[in-house]
Amino acid sequence: MQLLVVVIYGLLSATQALAASTAPPSTPATQLPLMFDARERVERQDLSTILRVRILTTVDFPPFNFADQSGRLSGFNIDLAREICTVLKIEAKCQIQAMPFADLEKTLEDGGGEAVMAAVAATPSLRQRFLFSRPYLGIPARFARNNAATLAATTVSDLSDRPVGVVKGTAHEAMLRAFFPKLTQKPFDSYEDMLEALKERQVDAVFADGLRLPFWVASEASETCCSLFDGPYLSQKFLGEGLTIMVRRNDPTLAAAFDQALAELSRNGRLQELYLRYFPNGLY
Repeated sequence: MQLLVVVIYGLLSATQALAASTAPPSTPATQLPLMFDARERVERQDLSTILRVRILTTVDFPPFNFADQSGRLSGFNIDLAREICTVLKIEAKCQIQAMPFADLEKTLEDGGGEAVMAAVAATPSLRQRFLFSRPYLGIPARFARNNAATLAATTVSDLSDRPVGVVKGTAHEAMLRAFFPKLTQKPFDSYEDMLEALKERQVDAVFADGLRLPFWVASEASETCCSLFDGPYLSQKFLGEGLTIMVRRNDPTLAAAFDQALAELSRNGRLQELYLRYFPNGLY
């Protein structure tokens, strides 16, 4: 599943991109970066003619969408969907339905739902067929290092003479090459192979998705071998716009209503509360 990241820079040189793409050091790791201008007021839409809003998602993308021990749909996207319905005062019309990721696009297009919240990448080809809300969460790329590797500094420059693992053929491989041309890449066929190599110190560090990597570092699977290192790094060019809500092209009112609800949840702090519920250590 392709994850998404919000833009913070344009077309810069590699040196400029490196300087611009790291999160500001003064921003706490647990603070959700501002996605909406607090002074902005998005026009409220009239949803009185909408009979129902079926929000389609999956159950295989924790902590965003998953089934808990009781089988109940849970996750950041699920709670956010419920908050959006509350803000828009359409709770009675809202339904959240789970299905395989591969079925989401066709189901929405065929009228089997009104929206998708499941980290679908807003590609140019999809934008020709669907509308997307503004991003509500960006996910960065991160480095993780093996704790047994002695590093003199706490920045990526200290990795210049060390092998850095990355999954071949991915956006992260292209991003690593563009942002850090002096680093020695060691490509792996799969994410699992890369992490095993890091744990066994076949590489001293890896560069990968900034959502999955922190969870692996904190999990039992890592056996406390490793820790996050430097960053985070964000790029629209390589990693996409950010998490959005996808709707049909003939539903511009609903897309605008989602923007209005997301802006309100950002202003009143509720979006930050949900973020900390599922990412207590932050992504940034």
